[in-house]
Parts: sequence; C-alpha cells; structure tokens
Amino acid sequence: MKGEAGHMLHNEKSKQEGHIWGSMRRTAFILGSGLLSFVAFWNSVTWHLQRFWGASGYFWQAQWERLLTTFEGKEWILFFIGAIQVPCLFFWSFNGLLLVVDTTGKPNFISRYRIQVGKNEPVSNMLPVIVGPLVMGSHLSSITMWFSLALIITTISHCGYHLPFLPSPEFHDYHHLKFNQCYGVLGVLDHLHGTDTMFKQTKAYERHVLLLGFTPLSESIPDSPKRME
Repeated sequence: MKGEAGHMLHNEKSKQEGHIWGSMRRTAFILGSGLLSFVAFWNSVTWHLQRFWGASGYFWQAQWERLLTTFEGKEWILFFIGAIQVPCLFFWSFNGLLLVVDTTGKPNFISRYRIQVGKNEPVSNMLPVIVGPLVMGSHLSSITMWFSLALIITTISHCGYHLPFLPSPEFHDYHHLKFNQCYGVLGVLDHLHGTDTMFKQTKAYERHVLLLGFTPLSESIPDSPKRME
C-alpha cells in the first residue's frame, strides 16, 4: 500500500510539474510570437514610410527631433504626455471596457470569461515599474512603451477575467484569495518554496493555462465562484 501511495504521489507531482512547465512554454510561445509580430509590423511601417513617403533613413529619429523642436524650452510637457498621458490612455481604454462589462454584464462575449463575483477595481502599484527606467536613464519612448505594457499586464492579472490569447490571471487571482499563496509571476519560485501547494489542489490550477479557444475555462472546468479580497 505504501508503495502504491508513493507511486500515486510521484505521478501527481510529475503531473503538476508538467502542467507548470507546459503553461510556461505556451505563455512564452504566445508572448514571443506577439513580440516578433510587433517588431515585424514596426519594421514594415518604418520601411513603407521611408520608401513611399520619402522619409529619410532615420525616420523615427527625425520625428523625435521634431518633437524636441516643437516643445523646446517646455520639455516637461513632452515628458508628461509620454510618461503619464499615453500610458493612462492605454490603461483606461482597457479598464474602461471592463468597467462597462462589470456594471452592465454586456457585451456577453466578454462577461462569459469572468472568474470573479462582484465588482473589480482598476488600481495599480506603479512604483516598482517607475524606478527601473529612472535609475537606468531610459529614453522617453522606452519609458512610454514600458509604462503602457506594465499597466496592461497588471490589468490582465487583476481584472477578474480569463480572456482568450492573454496570460492566465488564475495564479495571481488565487493570491488575492489566499495571501500566503502564489507570490510570484511565473510560478517557478513558488513551486520551489512550496507556496503554491494549496493552489495546486484547486480547479483554478487546472484552469491556469493560456486559453487558445473561445470556450471559457470556467465552463469546461467549473468551480465555486470567488471574490477577490
């Protein structure tokens, strides 16, 4: 009996490890593909601008210098727009849509992917995100892109919706349910330190995968609803 129990425990542990690494591989594949697609699109746009619109070979540098000339003596306005207003536009565009869904339950094709009960709040801790670019002296264009990306990823983790083709929020969502679990981002350190053992025993763990279809995982792997605390 002990040998059989040990064998079952070993199989369960192997299954959990395979689930984590499989989820990480799928996430890396999607994010990597998205990054490559973005770079290809960016380079294509630049090539067309330079070839058909007669722009110089330093198109983006020319645009940056034009902005500096326009805001000469008032560079703080340029920084305010790039570091605050543009990221806020991305933030509220995404969160505004989710607030409408939270309030009205419509459109239904989004509300189907809800994994929480109750209203969600668009809050975000930006301090760790801000420190890096300031310490490194990053270019304003890099700061703008980094802040916008960080806000979107934070929203995905906290929004309470497990949407198709976006990273799974199940792991971090469980952290808000049980604050002594699931501290990390990818889950590797939680696995090593054993701070995801409770999470691995839930249906949320089975749903912690990148959704590559349009059937909500909460329907295919149901669980009792929970509220983010």
